[in-house]
Amino acid sequence: MLPWKRVARPLAALLLAAAAVTVPTTGAHAAASSSSGWNDYTCKPSAAHPRPVVLVHGTFGNSVDNWLGLAPYLKHRGYCVFSLDYGQLAGVPLFHGLGPIERSAEQLDAFVDKVLAATGATKADLVGHSQGGMMPRYYLKFLGGADEVNALVGIAPSNHGTTLGGLTNLLPYFPGAGDLLNETTPALAQQITGSAFLTKLNAGGDTVPGVRYTVLATRYDEVVTPYRSQYLSGPNVRNVLLQDLCPLDLSEHLAIALFDRIAFHEVANALDPANARPTTCASVFS
Repeated sequence: MLPWKRVARPLAALLLAAAAVTVPTTGAHAAASSSSGWNDYTCKPSAAHPRPVVLVHGTFGNSVDNWLGLAPYLKHRGYCVFSLDYGQLAGVPLFHGLGPIERSAEQLDAFVDKVLAATGATKADLVGHSQGGMMPRYYLKFLGGADEVNALVGIAPSNHGTTLGGLTNLLPYFPGAGDLLNETTPALAQQITGSAFLTKLNAGGDTVPGVRYTVLATRYDEVVTPYRSQYLSGPNVRNVLLQDLCPLDLSEHLAIALFDRIAFHEVANALDPANARPTTCASVFS
């Protein structure tokens, strides 16, 4: 094998992985810290907010770092809030959401069962970022999740895959790069537009009956591209572009979930549509 080929194959996979990284800038050390009031299994949902909220992190995220902004925001508003780790790979601490998505959906299924048993609620609401906004749809469609979930809010979700800014178009020029992706980080390969996983997930329609869907997207998303691929079609779907609510919002793929209070405000509206308030640029102060 020529030397450049030995370099190019892992380089292609590295570029793809780098483009898909959703590691919060707060630092991985936060994953070992307390979740500051959420994941409280003594919490009982109120009449105002009768369903627990389960937060589902993105690729390379974890149950703490991904939610240091949104979890306290919802907790302060009276929700019982929970978050899980999923998609762990052996020997890879803190950075999760890398394993096969089907297995991750099974982990979500078990976690929701645990939350419902602890809280006494009959259904939960799910809020997920990136892969975490798409993966629950497998749980809803194939694992009976529609019986346990009232609403799914996807923040920059990879619902129809991504070209990763066009980088995946380079794969045919680097023989073996696709196989390397599959072997090392299955979830990344499964999120590429046209993958067998996404073809199965989206066959027969994007949604299932009985669940409300909200998609929050930003036109500045550089990871799940093009951003309109995040949108869902079907009944009980609301697709929201943040810049339609606040043209000044410059959030990209990470910021929309980590600290964008305009997005947070719209999450709260999606969880409680009966009491929704208009989301504007001023919502940053809400």
